[in-house]
Amino acid sequence: MPTLYVVVPYFNEPRTLAACIDRLQAARLPAGWSRRVVLVDDASAPVGRSAADAVAARTDDHVVSAAPKDDDGRNSASALTLLRHARNAGKGAALMTGFDWVLARARDEDAVLVHDADLEYDPADHAALVGALTTDPMVAVFGDRWHGAAIRPGAVAWLHRTGNRTLTALSNALSGLRVHDMECCSKLLKIPLLRTVRPRLSEPRFGIEPQLTAAIARVGGAIREVPVRYEARGFSEGKKIGMRDGLRALWVIARERLR
Repeated sequence: MPTLYVVVPYFNEPRTLAACIDRLQAARLPAGWSRRVVLVDDASAPVGRSAADAVAARTDDHVVSAAPKDDDGRNSASALTLLRHARNAGKGAALMTGFDWVLARARDEDAVLVHDADLEYDPADHAALVGALTTDPMVAVFGDRWHGAAIRPGAVAWLHRTGNRTLTALSNALSGLRVHDMECCSKLLKIPLLRTVRPRLSEPRFGIEPQLTAAIARVGGAIREVPVRYEARGFSEGKKIGMRDGLRALWVIARERLR
C-alpha cells in the first residue's frame, strides 16, 4: 500500500494547528493509500510549541528533533510525526527537513505532499491531487488556486492574484513549464522525483516555491494541475509572506535559469 507523506511546515500557528491536523487526518484519500503527517515545527515560540506538542500527544508517536533510524514511519492512516528545529530557519528549511525525513523511509511507490498549517487550503482536495498522479514518476501535481470557482472579489485579492500570476508567468518563461499557479502550496511529488530534485533545493524561506518548480523542469520533469480551494487570510491573521519574499522569488527564478 503506498503512503502519502504530508509535510506540514509550522511556525507559530497555535490557533489553527489542531483544526488543520484534524481536517487533514479526516480527509479521504483514494482507495489503497495510507497517510502519514510529518509536522515540522520551525522553532515556534512557547505557545506555538505547546500547540504542536498537544497535537503530537494525540498519537503514539514521539517528538523528535532529528530523523531516528529505528522508525520506518509506517503507522496507521492517522499517524503523525513531529520534527522540530532548534532555531527558526524558514518555510523552505522546514520543508527540506520534512523531505529528508521522508526520503530516509519512503518507497518509490509513495508520494509527498506539502500542506500549510493555516487553514487556507482544504485537505478535501488531496484525493483529487493524488488521483492526478500518473505512472510516470517524473510527473508532479500542483494545485491551482486561480480557477474560476476560487477567484474572489476585492482589491487585496486582486493584488495577491496578480502578483502570483506575474511570478508564475516569469517562472514559466524561464523554466519552459506551463503552470497557472507556481506559488500554490499544494505540491505533490512521487518519491523518485523528490529524490532527484532534493539536492537542488537550498532556499530557506518562500523562495523554495520557484526553486522547486525550476528543479522539476531542470531534471526533465513535468507538472499536472488540479483546481484547489483557497481561503486567503491577511497579515492581521498571521500571514507571513511579504514584499521581500516576492523580490526574493524574482531573484530565485532568474538565478535558477542561469544554473
